[in-house]
Amino acid sequence: MPNWNLHQGDALTILPTLDTLVDAVICDPPYNSGGRTNAARRGQGARDKYVSGDAQHALADFAGDNRDQRGYVFWLSTIMALSLKAARPGASVLVFTDWAQLPATSDAIQAGGWTWRGIIPWHKPISRPTPNGFRRACEYVLWGTNGEPLRHAPTVYLPGWLEGSQPRGKERVHITQKPVAIMRQLVRIAPEGGTVLDPFTGSGTTGVAALEEGRHFVGIEDSAHNVGLARGRLAAAA
Repeated sequence: MPNWNLHQGDALTILPTLDTLVDAVICDPPYNSGGRTNAARRGQGARDKYVSGDAQHALADFAGDNRDQRGYVFWLSTIMALSLKAARPGASVLVFTDWAQLPATSDAIQAGGWTWRGIIPWHKPISRPTPNGFRRACEYVLWGTNGEPLRHAPTVYLPGWLEGSQPRGKERVHITQKPVAIMRQLVRIAPEGGTVLDPFTGSGTTGVAALEEGRHFVGIEDSAHNVGLARGRLAAAA
């Protein structure tokens, strides 16, 4: 039976204390995107960036999303390096990002010691239009490995294209919540019975997907509010 463990605290503090090697690191860090100046970045909260003005909900804001570009790269590079120390040889890292932070995020993955393997576009059918321009209908998952990728037995063939929109209505409990169906495809990069680590657990969607796909889960989340959400969802999935 798959099991799970959720640590409350900052990933920079918790990652060095983990005593379990993991088979995949899958995370959705704060993008620290938006804002063309440092003042603009500091003045925007997560709700300002990720929630439309006519949204009919009051989901909790979250911190850590207003670093400047150099701070973001240094911070995420450190997270990636610490995650690598917790990963088995052949383990994969999958990191979500948007178009603006894609170059910086790929730099951070490689600076952290992972071998960059590719980009998986995530198409969102329900997305914001862009006046006088192209709809920003995609986010991206960057893939890296700890050395040569794990050889699955039997061999797995995973999609190079993901499609699905964010949960809506009562199913959405976090501003940047990812669809469980998307995450279930991604956690298969870990072998069945293996362990998935998410240093930014949020409301626990990665863990829910891991448990539903027969993987174990280790999560880290700094927000007490989100830890409460995640524990409930993980317990239900288990």
